[in-house]
Amino acid sequence: MTDGRRRAFIGSFTTAGGPGIVAAALTPDDGALTVLSTVNGLPDPSCLALSPDGRTLYAVSETTEGAVAAFRVPGAGSGGAGDAPEQAGPAVPVHGDGPTHLCLFAGHVLTANYGSGSVTAVPVRADGSLAHSASGVFPPPTGPAPRTHRRRPHAHQVQPDPSGRWAVGVDLGTDSVRVYTLADGAPARHREVALRPGSGPRHLAFHPDGTRAYLLNELSPTLTVCRWDAAEGTLRPLTELPVLPGVPSGDAYPSGVAVSPDGRFVWTATRGEDVLSVFAVEQGVDRAVHAARSAGSDEATGAAGLRLIDTVPCGGHWPRALVESHGFLYVANERSGDVTWFAVDPDTGMPRRRGSIPVTAASCVVVG
Repeated sequence: MTDGRRRAFIGSFTTAGGPGIVAAALTPDDGALTVLSTVNGLPDPSCLALSPDGRTLYAVSETTEGAVAAFRVPGAGSGGAGDAPEQAGPAVPVHGDGPTHLCLFAGHVLTANYGSGSVTAVPVRADGSLAHSASGVFPPPTGPAPRTHRRRPHAHQVQPDPSGRWAVGVDLGTDSVRVYTLADGAPARHREVALRPGSGPRHLAFHPDGTRAYLLNELSPTLTVCRWDAAEGTLRPLTELPVLPGVPSGDAYPSGVAVSPDGRFVWTATRGEDVLSVFAVEQGVDRAVHAARSAGSDEATGAAGLRLIDTVPCGGHWPRALVESHGFLYVANERSGDVTWFAVDPDTGMPRRRGSIPVTAASCVVVG
């Protein structure tokens, strides 16, 4: 935040009793959150994103009609009063059903619309507000998997790659990842990558070196390690690892994935088991990756690149999302109605619970 304060914003499901958008103060030395205010004017703001300058907060409305809204962040040069974000104009329809995720990309807000399976783009004005128009791309009714596994498209996430050249969309319904650009303000499909049939990919996180991505699968509790080529906009799945020790549970339902800023650790959240899994990125992999790239080989980014260390309780029930910020992990526990934070050991990557705040039907956390 440009006023020197650090804040977190929490989304929730209003149809399940959630308060809407919660603004919380964040204490940098211990990661603690303190609720400041709530905004309850947008139905089911289940996913949030902050502009790079911290002045504007964007939220989807995960409803059948589907919409996205912009909010001024007070104290960040936006002219708002008090601690509550102030909505900047009416919500804009995304012409898609059930948007579950959004991101900022090339002067637009992109939304992944789970119900319709589409990705749509809404232009952002110079002041951070949204233009009252949206354009989208709708995938074919079935994906690239074999006929026996074909399902309806269900776009679950969209985000820019580290280079900022591409937007990457994850489709749980068709077991695929799509790479997009923008053409005349509309998402244009660049490539589509087929994943293991029945895996149900949900969320993807990039390694900070920009050459790897970790794709969390919801329908089978696994993590797919991928190679990412920003020059070509290509994603190559390399290996698939369980996120839980022992035999994976069919009712586990992984939800979120995060990577440490130094690239040494990967964390995942799993709802049915109410745990966080901690992975170590093996030492020497960075050097091996660059050597393999020079030699045209992918072997170095295979199964040896990640090692499951352990699991820890998530601090609540049904961890829907998690985010890392400045050495802390924040977990939105939907069914227990709280946001829990953990201090991360910088040497081992292991999270240690430090506290929580109540937020009914919590769905996501973003930290500024």
